[in-house]
Amino acid sequence: MKQGALMRKIKASVFAFIVSIAGTAAFADMSITFQWGDIPLCTSGRPNTVSNPDFTIRNIPDGADQLQFRLVDLDVPTFNHGGGRVRLAVGSSDVRVAPGAFRYSSPCPPNGSHRYQWTVTAKSGRQTLETATATRDYPE
Repeated sequence: MKQGALMRKIKASVFAFIVSIAGTAAFADMSITFQWGDIPLCTSGRPNTVSNPDFTIRNIPDGADQLQFRLVDLDVPTFNHGGGRVRLAVGSSDVRVAPGAFRYSSPCPPNGSHRYQWTVTAKSGRQTLETATATRDYPE
């Protein structure tokens, strides 16, 4: 292979690599973090109806107009803890959802600590755009 052709091939490969890195950095996955907050301690197996935890959601996909939240006790996944829905301003990328946005059945393991998982789904109308999860013990 001639030196000029080899250099063009190397340059094209380097350019493709840089474009692929830039594309990945610009489109990070949606993520969620949360703190249980001031919910009453519950270990009786009979949950309270409480305000949502303090959530931070990052990298919400373009076009999302709502977030749907759902809580699952990973130790008793058949129990319905519920969740809620929060409307978004179009173009929101990172948001904090403060307590009081919706109500749900609190974590309330009857024996010791359980693992709980919040799932957040970014939607545009009825279309699911992306989903993220975060897991914590309760009580911690």
